[in-house]
Amino acid sequence: MNQRPTKYIFVTGGVLSSLGKGLASASIGALLEARGLRVTFLKLDPYLNLDPGTMNPFQHGEVYVTEDGAETDLDLGHYERFTTATMMKKNNVTAGKVYDAVLSKERRGDYLGGTVQVIPHVTDEIKARIEEAAHGVDILLCEVGGTVGDIESLPFLEAIRQLRAQVGRENCCYIHIALVPYLAAAGELKSKPVQHSVKELRSVGIQPDVIVCRSDRFLPKAVKSKIALFCNVDDDAVVTAKDVESIYEVPIILHNEGLDEKIAQILNIWTGRPNLQRWEELAARVKHPERDVTIAMVGKYVDLTESYKSLNEALHHAGMAHSTRVHIEYVDSEKLSDPSILESADGILVPHGFGGRGAEGKVEAVRWAREKRVPFFGICYGMQIAVIEFARHVAGLAGANSREIDEKTPHAVIDLLPEQRDVTAKGATMRLGAWPCLVREGTHTYEAYAEREISERHRHRYEFNPEYRDQLGRAGLVYAGTSPDGRLVEVVEIEDHPWFVGCQYHPEFKSRPFDPHPLFVDFIGAALKARAKS
Repeated sequence: MNQRPTKYIFVTGGVLSSLGKGLASASIGALLEARGLRVTFLKLDPYLNLDPGTMNPFQHGEVYVTEDGAETDLDLGHYERFTTATMMKKNNVTAGKVYDAVLSKERRGDYLGGTVQVIPHVTDEIKARIEEAAHGVDILLCEVGGTVGDIESLPFLEAIRQLRAQVGRENCCYIHIALVPYLAAAGELKSKPVQHSVKELRSVGIQPDVIVCRSDRFLPKAVKSKIALFCNVDDDAVVTAKDVESIYEVPIILHNEGLDEKIAQILNIWTGRPNLQRWEELAARVKHPERDVTIAMVGKYVDLTESYKSLNEALHHAGMAHSTRVHIEYVDSEKLSDPSILESADGILVPHGFGGRGAEGKVEAVRWAREKRVPFFGICYGMQIAVIEFARHVAGLAGANSREIDEKTPHAVIDLLPEQRDVTAKGATMRLGAWPCLVREGTHTYEAYAEREISERHRHRYEFNPEYRDQLGRAGLVYAGTSPDGRLVEVVEIEDHPWFVGCQYHPEFKSRPFDPHPLFVDFIGAALKARAKS
């Protein structure tokens, strides 16, 4: 029996950025999975960086890490949270990767002396990456980053235009997302931005099959009909992506608008109707929590909360598990001179980060959590800060620090291990991806996982310095998790504290709305207990 061909859905965006292409793609994937289809995703990013690993979080937001160690766009986190698909290196392709591959082939002589051009060489490379990502599934959802009209997006748009001719019209669907603003002064919705955006898309040879209209309200039938008429699509191919209270309502909204049914029709796929009961129950838990809890997140990227996207979602997933609304108070560690401002928090979380800026504010936050017995969760850099604070104020190691923060520290409790000391390139050279960890029984960490061996994703260069392991252990630092060979410290706790856990890895990358990460669930549980006692 022949396997049916993979179907392709290409998602583009227009008018302006940050319209939610990633969330829309993830939600479409959730709807198609609910219909029994196997889906995967591909994010095409038009920037020339090989990956976002070296980019400032203020520019790009969170760097999402996959199981196989790829540093990728944060939208891949949405894809994994909304579906059962597992993202890998092949699921995020940048213009930098494409041009790097093309130029490497040219240097090897693969093009037989021909002139290397955007068409066909660059577009062929893009199409090859798309087809590689599509292998073995029913549907590939391919999101093209950037905004239609950007010059750097043109090769990607040309590639997806060509692909329809290769795979057949019935195997390809173009979805365009654009803004329909409401002008209060005029008292009406304006469709002109969508019309111009679609005109721009058609100028490069792509006629959208579906138009998803981002708006703060549902579009009336008359507005949808007008957009359909001027953009040359069916009336039922214009759907509203209304602003919602929770991102986990988006699949329900798009389903009620008939989007998944229209896609099935365009791609000529027979499926049953999706059962969205669990999504509806999830949305209800978000909207009607039984309790509230406040978590102070002390970091240096708090001006752009997208820098902590997976962390935010992992906290909310844990809150859902407890029927609790989690209020996240972002605290700028650079401005944290008086830690008593953390007094109202039921739990304190120090997230990942790099460099020395704001480090001392994080140390003070950890000290407050330890001395005031407030539930504390340190993640990656946050775990390292917890070790620094413990070394200084419990073990008596004056001036203890990370070599990353202070090269002349007398006690480098956090340092580069030998394998990292000669590394000069910054991109993709950290400890990345899934690594195993053995959990010590009798710890909070073991109580959370209820497993002896776990696997978690990493993204860091500096490590706990093994030279200080015995000294800090005698002072009361508990090594709750280590690498299987015992060489690397993965999780630390402290004795006689309600809940104090620091982990070197990033547990937030494996948290899902229907399967919240156990450490976050335990952390929120401890914060709820602390709130009840206060």
